[in-house]
Amino acid sequence: MPPETPLLDTVASPEDTRSLSIPQLRQLADELRAETIEAVSQTGGHLGAGLGVVELTVALHHVYETPRDILIWDVGHQAYPHKILTGRRDRIRTLRQGGGLSGFTKRSESEYDPFGAAHAATSISAALGFCAARDAEGRDNKVVAVIGDGSMSAGMAYEAMNNACETTRQLTVILNDNDMSIAPPVGGMSAYMARLVSGGGYQSIRNLGKAVTKVFPRPMREAARKAEEYARGMVTGGTFFEELGFYYVGPIDGHDMDALVHVLQNARRIEDRPVLVHVVTQKGKGYGPAESAADKYHGVVKFDVVTGKQAKGQAAAPQYTRVFAEELVKHAKIDPKIVAITAAMPSGTGLDLFGQAFPDRTFDVGIAEQHAVTFAAGLAADGMKPFCAIYSTFLQRGYDQVVHDVAIQGLPVRFAIDRAGLVGADGATHAGSFDVGYLGQLPGMVIMGPSDEAELAHAVATAVALDDAPSAFRYPRGEGLGVAIPQLAAPLEIGKGRIVREGTAVAILSFGTRLSESLKAADMLAARGLSATVADARFAKPLDLDLILRLAREHEALITVEEGAMGGFGAFVLHALAQHGALDRGLRVRTLTLPDIFQDHDKPEAMYAQAGLDAEGIVRGALAALGVDNASATGRRA
Repeated sequence: MPPETPLLDTVASPEDTRSLSIPQLRQLADELRAETIEAVSQTGGHLGAGLGVVELTVALHHVYETPRDILIWDVGHQAYPHKILTGRRDRIRTLRQGGGLSGFTKRSESEYDPFGAAHAATSISAALGFCAARDAEGRDNKVVAVIGDGSMSAGMAYEAMNNACETTRQLTVILNDNDMSIAPPVGGMSAYMARLVSGGGYQSIRNLGKAVTKVFPRPMREAARKAEEYARGMVTGGTFFEELGFYYVGPIDGHDMDALVHVLQNARRIEDRPVLVHVVTQKGKGYGPAESAADKYHGVVKFDVVTGKQAKGQAAAPQYTRVFAEELVKHAKIDPKIVAITAAMPSGTGLDLFGQAFPDRTFDVGIAEQHAVTFAAGLAADGMKPFCAIYSTFLQRGYDQVVHDVAIQGLPVRFAIDRAGLVGADGATHAGSFDVGYLGQLPGMVIMGPSDEAELAHAVATAVALDDAPSAFRYPRGEGLGVAIPQLAAPLEIGKGRIVREGTAVAILSFGTRLSESLKAADMLAARGLSATVADARFAKPLDLDLILRLAREHEALITVEEGAMGGFGAFVLHALAQHGALDRGLRVRTLTLPDIFQDHDKPEAMYAQAGLDAEGIVRGALAALGVDNASATGRRA
C-alpha cells in the first residue's frame, strides 16, 4: 500500500481546513509542527512561540473565514505556522533571508496578514480599528486578535481593552498564556466550564435572565448582573477582564483541539460584547529540545533537528552586548548606587549577567518601555545611577517619557541602546535607525557612539561618571573587533573626539562602529593617490566643534559616516559647519546615512552595502565630494 498523502500537502489555503474533522485537525497540527521545526532548522528564527500556537493556528483558520475574517497576531514572531497554512509553505525556507519571507507578519506579503507587527501589544488596538471600519460600513466579518501574556504587561493592551466595549460589540481577543502562570492548572473540568459558559445553552439562560431582570427595580437588576459575573469569575478567574467589559472564557488547554474548536465556534457567535478567550499553551510544545531549554528556543540559529544542537560558529570577538554587561558589573562592584533596568529583555540586553551579580539592583519591568524610562527617572531623582538598557527600536516607544520625565528635568538616566544600526534578519521593525536623531534634539542630552568594544567600555565609564545630565551610548548587535579592553576603562572627556589617521585631501568623520569601514576606505583611497584623514567623533552631542572645524579647514572635503537615518549625526555636523561659516569657504560635504527607506531584512553586510555604508560606499562618497571620476584609478578629477 502506498503511504497516505500527508494532510498538510492537501492544504493550499485555510479554506481547505474547514471540512476536516477534529481527528484530522489534530493530524494536521502534528504535520504543521514538524514542518515548522524542519523549516526553522534551516533558516533560524523564532521557534518556541510558533510551536506553542500550532493547534491554536489550525483551530482559528478552521473556525474563522480568513482572510474575510480578520486575524491579527501580536508581535508576529509566532506566525510561522500561520504562514505555512496561508499559501506560503513553498517559501517558508526563505524565512528571514534576503528576498525571502519576513520573520513577522507583513501586509505586503499576504492578504492573510492584514496588519504588520513586530513590537508587542499593538494587536488589540489595530483590531479595534478593523472593527470600527467594519461597523461603519455595515459588514459582518469577524475580527480576532491573538496576544501573548508577555504583551499584556504593556499598557497599550489595556488602553485598547478599556476602549473596546465603547467601540464595538463584536471582537474576539485570544490571550495566549504561555509563561506568566496567571491561570490555575488546566484540565478536563476547566475545558468543560469554558465550553459551557461560551456555549449557546448558557448564553440562552443568561439572555433569559437579562430579560427577566429588566422588570426588576434598577438596584435589583444591578445586583443580579454582579452576582452572575461574580459566580462565573469564581469558576474561571476572569473577573478582571469582565470589569473591562469583556465576556471572559477560559482558561482552556491550547493544545486540546476539540476544546479549542468548540470554544472558538461558540465565541464566534457572541455578538453583544467583546470576548476574551484565555488559552494556556506551552512554548516549544512538541519538540523536546525546545521544551527542556530555559528559553524554550525563543530565538535560534540553524540547528540539527534530531539533537537540537544549534550551529553557532566560533566567536572571533566578544559580543557588544556582553561587553556592556561585563563593564557595568565592574563599575557596580565599586559603586553601590548603580542599578540596571530592562523591559523584558534581560538576556537580549546582557542584564541577565548583571542580575546574577546584583539581583537586588536589577529590575525587569516587563514589556513596558514607557514605565521603564520614568521608573529610571524616579531612581535618578533620588540619587541612584540607573542604566536603562533597551533596544534602539524599543526605546522609540518611551520617547515622550525621555523628553518629559528625563530630559526636561535634566535627570542623569543612562540609556544603554542596544541593536543600534541595522540588525539583519529581523529587518526594518527592529533596526536601530532613529535614536541619534530623536535623542539629539533634546537639550542637555549626551550621546556617545563607541567605535569598538574598548570604546564601549570607555562609554560605560563616562556614563557612570556623568551625574548632571542624561546620557546615551549606542552599540550594534554582533561581535566587536577583538581589540583589547582596559581592566577598568576611564571616562572620556565629554564632547571630544579623536584623530585615528592623518591625511590631507579628504576627511572622514565616523560616528559609531563604521570606523573600521572608514579606515578600509582610507586605504582604498590611498591606492588611488588620495590621502584621507579618519576621525572618530565619539560624541554626536555635544559635538567636538574644534575637531570638526579643523577637519573643515584642512581638507577639501568632509564625509560624515553613521549607522543611522537622515537627521542625525551628519545633520548636526552640517548645522555646526553652517553656523560657523565653514561652508562659505567652499568646503565639500557629504553625509552618509542609512537610506530614506525601510530596508528589508538581509545579512547585515549586504544591508550596509545597499546603504552605501561599507568601505566601497564610503569611497564613492569621498570621490563624489572631491569631484573625482569613480572609474579612475589615478585620482583624476572629473
